[in-house]
Amino acid sequence: MGRHILYVICLLGGLAPAQTPQMKYGVPVKAGPMDSVLLKDYEPESSVVVPQTQVEKARFPVIDVHTHDDMSEIKSPHDVVRWLKTLDDTGVAMAVVFIDGTGDTFARKAKWFLAYPDRFQVWCGLETRDFDKPGYSTRAVAALEQCYRDGARGVGEISDKGWGIQDEKRPPGQRLHIDDPRLDPVWQKCATLHLPVNIHLADHPSCFRPLGPHQERTPDFQVFNLYGKPVPSYEELLAKRGRVLARNPKTTFIFCHLSNQGNDLAALRTDMDRYPNLYLDIAARDYELGRTPRAAALFLARYSDRVMFGTDMGADAEMYRGWWRLLETADEYIRGRLWWRQYGLELPAPLLEKLYRKNAQRLLNWQRP
Repeated sequence: MGRHILYVICLLGGLAPAQTPQMKYGVPVKAGPMDSVLLKDYEPESSVVVPQTQVEKARFPVIDVHTHDDMSEIKSPHDVVRWLKTLDDTGVAMAVVFIDGTGDTFARKAKWFLAYPDRFQVWCGLETRDFDKPGYSTRAVAALEQCYRDGARGVGEISDKGWGIQDEKRPPGQRLHIDDPRLDPVWQKCATLHLPVNIHLADHPSCFRPLGPHQERTPDFQVFNLYGKPVPSYEELLAKRGRVLARNPKTTFIFCHLSNQGNDLAALRTDMDRYPNLYLDIAARDYELGRTPRAAALFLARYSDRVMFGTDMGADAEMYRGWWRLLETADEYIRGRLWWRQYGLELPAPLLEKLYRKNAQRLLNWQRP
């Protein structure tokens, strides 16, 4: 009763009642200039003083198993020559180039890279036109064989984030997904021709969660968000991976970006043990390896014969050197591309060499066109 009277007196007297300060971690939270800083603009300058190792060239010659012909830096044969200089400067011996096309489209684009057969290997796309019409499987296999004759030594990157491989925003039930039985003859022909298949399935699991204050990745990545959209769930897409692996045990499937399970290496271990034809690349998942360096190093050691190095991050020399620092050094608190910091894995030489080149040398098709 007394409190209520005091509250009324304060109001009548023009006085605000005393407020209990909000506490976080034992510190009173007070208003100040930082309250006007937007999250998207928050770029703290760290006071942490740690070694910063500059690794100019990779410890071993590298095979980058995940690049694209349509990178912004590569728009002409002259740009390919410039890229070769970057590869030389950073220690990359060869790059696998994904060309999204078949037939004349593939052949035309492939010429830029086939001019340097010791430095580039080209992979083709997948024929998806008229997949809902009779005879599709036969046409798709024929297109694959023609690409092989034109120099393709793999298939990829085949992307299915939920919209289907053709990515035309078709309604559910009218999409071509990787586990569609009509594609089995294609996957089986890949096994016959010894053509590995690189597949981007689903997306980072944060893409399937609501946007808002609890979203894991920064606003720069909201363009990839799939929450509430008419696509299969993250779990349903991973189940499609299981079906295609089980039905095509002789085909080498490389699921890129750590199969979008780099956030849960325990679950990925279970799947790796279940499917012996499941291989991985680490392209564009530096942040997954670098935020859990101990777990990542153990994972790479356990599956040292089944994980390959890839980038999918352009053709810039400093991009490559960032990878060397992450994988080869023990540097801490490395500024990364996302919100969280990264920590060097300091991989031992035998494991590093497998990741950089030996696995690719063993698994990919090296028959010259």
